[in-house]
Amino acid sequence: MSTFAKVTPAHIEALKAIVGEAYVFTDEENIEKYAHDETEDLHFPPEVVLKPATTGEVSRIMKLCNEALLPVTPRGGGTGLSGGALAQHGGVLLSTERLNKIIEIDERNLQVTTEPGVITQVLQDAVREKGLFYPPDPSSRGTCFIGGNIAENSGGPKAVKYGVVKDYVLNLELVLPNGEVIWTGANVLKNATGYNLTQLVVGSEGTLGIVTKIVLRLIPLPKHDLLMLVPFNSAEFACAAVSAIFRAGYTPSALEFMERDALLWVTQFVDSSMVKIDDEVQAHLLIEVDGNHPDMLFQEMEAIAAVVMEFGCGEILFADSHQQKEELWKLRRRVAEAVKSNSIYKEEDTVVPRAELPLLLNGVKAIGERYGFKSVCYGHAGDGNLHVNIIKGDMTEEAWNGTLKDGIREIFELVKRLGGTISGEHGIGLVQKDYMEIIFSKQQMLLMKQIKQVFDPNNILNTGKIFD
Repeated sequence: MSTFAKVTPAHIEALKAIVGEAYVFTDEENIEKYAHDETEDLHFPPEVVLKPATTGEVSRIMKLCNEALLPVTPRGGGTGLSGGALAQHGGVLLSTERLNKIIEIDERNLQVTTEPGVITQVLQDAVREKGLFYPPDPSSRGTCFIGGNIAENSGGPKAVKYGVVKDYVLNLELVLPNGEVIWTGANVLKNATGYNLTQLVVGSEGTLGIVTKIVLRLIPLPKHDLLMLVPFNSAEFACAAVSAIFRAGYTPSALEFMERDALLWVTQFVDSSMVKIDDEVQAHLLIEVDGNHPDMLFQEMEAIAAVVMEFGCGEILFADSHQQKEELWKLRRRVAEAVKSNSIYKEEDTVVPRAELPLLLNGVKAIGERYGFKSVCYGHAGDGNLHVNIIKGDMTEEAWNGTLKDGIREIFELVKRLGGTISGEHGIGLVQKDYMEIIFSKQQMLLMKQIKQVFDPNNILNTGKIFD
């Protein structure tokens, strides 16, 4: 276990000299604001919050903290679901919110250079105006930062066709824990030059360095899309239909699963009357296709509809206007908020090969029956990524804080047996690290710890995340 220094008045004065007095915060209101994110009920107050505005300032902060052995926690938009941006050891919380410039949109090379504090949707809208497309779109895209997306290797609904964040990152400017500044790669589409440091940093949850500039590849914006909502009387059949769509030769631009309570709760939460949920309906698939030729898209959607009908679906709702599409996507994107408003919950971010989704869903329900918990499941079915929301409901505190951990472990062991893993896009952070040995051998864990040691020998940067 590392022994960290406490932040002293002398440290505070030195930090003010770097970023300016207006951007160093020790007051109770700001400390409390940055003591939590969107992860359940975790609460870890930092000793000081810093808001640097340049790479140079970040570099000087890290050099000071490394020499003084002050723990540093980097933070983006605070939308994380694994506790990755929480100051578990106090110390310095470094917010990237002032590093918020889109530096250049290179239309010739289909690239964008951005700072990490740019909101994901702001970046998407900026490139969209130029007819370009940055597909990764997590549900929190209206508030999450690009830098946080890099840290977690975020996905979202479009990942099924277009891939996740790692598939778009070409190069990163990285401040190392000792304050040195490097670029991890090159602004090219192909690069077989040495170890791939860029992809090592993507998904490393801010434990290896602090990203201060990002070069992303872009693609041309598809001109058209179609969307449909498909009800099923069996959640298992809905899951089974997913892999059948791909086996039939179709790749939707989004394929989302919502079981009954997920859609019912969010419909009530946003006060929407668009979707009528019949008593016998147990799950829905939200299916989108996109491209440049409307006639071909209509044919593709009709063919997908024919596939899902083989699994006993009900009457399909085709969104026939932009407004209907927006309403359906709003329902899907706000499911997590709806679940959170209904009950205390724990969200597990499981992912398996998509053909194993029916076994995963049935297994989760069976485990819930044994341990006395209810779950509400939804997620990116096209990727095999199922978000399992465990609802506290009337569970006792003893069960919630005790035996439930055994149930969660059984879920992850099931995921492993099905060829999957314990996080698809939310990361490990604080909440999943106790389960890492289910997925990785001692040798694999040792290699990861040795990589951390090389980057951060004093162990000051986001310590205690992923592993101890």
